[in-house]
Amino acid sequence: MGVNKTVVFADLTGSTALFETLGNEKAADAVTRLTQWISEIFTANSGSVVKKLGDGVLGTFPRAEDALHAMVYMQRGHQRRLKRWPPKIRMEIRVGVASGEVVEVGGDCYGDAVNMASRLSDLSGAHQIWASEAVVEQIPDSSNLRFRNLGPINVRGRTEALTVYQVEWEEDASSELLTMQAALPEAAMREDSILGNIQLMWLDTNRSFSSTELPVHLGRATDAEMFVDDPRVSRLHAKIDWRHGSFVLVDLSSFGTWVRFAGSDTDVHLRRDECLLHGHGEIGLGMPCNDLSAATVRFNVSGSTVEIG
Repeated sequence: MGVNKTVVFADLTGSTALFETLGNEKAADAVTRLTQWISEIFTANSGSVVKKLGDGVLGTFPRAEDALHAMVYMQRGHQRRLKRWPPKIRMEIRVGVASGEVVEVGGDCYGDAVNMASRLSDLSGAHQIWASEAVVEQIPDSSNLRFRNLGPINVRGRTEALTVYQVEWEEDASSELLTMQAALPEAAMREDSILGNIQLMWLDTNRSFSSTELPVHLGRATDAEMFVDDPRVSRLHAKIDWRHGSFVLVDLSSFGTWVRFAGSDTDVHLRRDECLLHGHGEIGLGMPCNDLSAATVRFNVSGSTVEIG
């Protein structure tokens, strides 16, 4: 019989560069120390560590509020630690949080919330915390936690798009962020009127599109708004749409699309999936971004509700 819990998946980014810089032994020690520190934050805030997954930690909390406060505390503390680390060995933490029925068997846990927390961690960017709507609905107005509505997002394994929120942990965050669950519907309505701009660059091609000009298609077809002439790119490989104040990249291809956000050394792999675009980074069409031969389109987002500095 399952019990309702809030599941947290905290994943490290940047570990590949760490191993290349420090070597296996020192890098493994650094990763172990960091995952141990994350685990201690879980247990100090009424959470339980289910398991460590190499460079990640999976845990559960009886209360959603405790889970989010723990992750905010963790991100703030980690950013202070990173200021003392050389840039080449800095590892960021990305977090996915979901609530639901969890079944615990043999020191592991299973359930839709576990899968959802993992998916949200994969979709989020470095130093971000993404939470499902089921988590945010449990947070009382008195918590002082701040959220940003990212709108409905298609998550792999789910038939319907799910509303996702970004938990803002920066102590100097903008006052425009949402502080109460009661304010969420009104804020979501305001997001539709926000205008944004996205710049796309491939070889000598440099094009900008406003949110009113979307959707735009990336591909080998001559009528694609962003024409990418590479044999590994599908005719209409991917499209960028505008939903609820955010840019959304949708994979339409046979071989997949990869996204790498600035500050991360890992790609988000899309296979008939989609993800939000924020800040700046690279889109690999048909090949991962780290493949030097890949057709890689650089992007730069401004004006989106999920823009980050």
